[in-house]
Amino acid sequence: MLMTDISKYQGKIAKDEIMALPLRAWEGETELVNTPEAVPDALNALSAARVLGFDTESRPAFRKGKYYPPSLIQLATADKVFIFQLSKLEFPDGLCDVLSNPAIVKTGVAVRDDIKDLQNIKSFPEDGFVDLGVVAQALKLETHGLRNLAAKFLGFRISKSARCTNWANPRLTKQQIAYAATDAWVSREIYMAMDDCGLFDIQPN
Repeated sequence: MLMTDISKYQGKIAKDEIMALPLRAWEGETELVNTPEAVPDALNALSAARVLGFDTESRPAFRKGKYYPPSLIQLATADKVFIFQLSKLEFPDGLCDVLSNPAIVKTGVAVRDDIKDLQNIKSFPEDGFVDLGVVAQALKLETHGLRNLAAKFLGFRISKSARCTNWANPRLTKQQIAYAATDAWVSREIYMAMDDCGLFDIQPN
């Protein structure tokens, strides 16, 4: 069900407007899941969630035609962010179950590409995904990216300074962990804000 007045979210937001907003990052608990022993508890928490923020990170390719598979999968519950470090951990079967579960909303921006990249590592039938950028386009919003949507719906900005770092490093920096966790957390927060505004039903398409 659409909200009665969507005009406050329409129109572009200028870069200087975004830069004037307060900078926010995820400040809650983050768990790096990089051993088989850590997987079951993480999957139990994710399987119990109704909405998960979703994102992946891949080592950047600076040459044309070069490609690196995702090194991280980030999933955010209401109170914790789990970062699966695929550079150190085999893709868990149970994680495929979460990504295939239609009863669990997985939400982010440009999720189609992320899903395809993950399916190149391990085949699974994705379900329950909601792309915030696609929702914004369908509602004729001029803001589609994660940073801009955060500014529009949450009233703060997020840092993108760690975007092009090497996510395949076995030992991630504190900045990388904070960046990866923030993107998943913000995706969930935007979804919840959109839902609170009545922009879509809670059930995914």
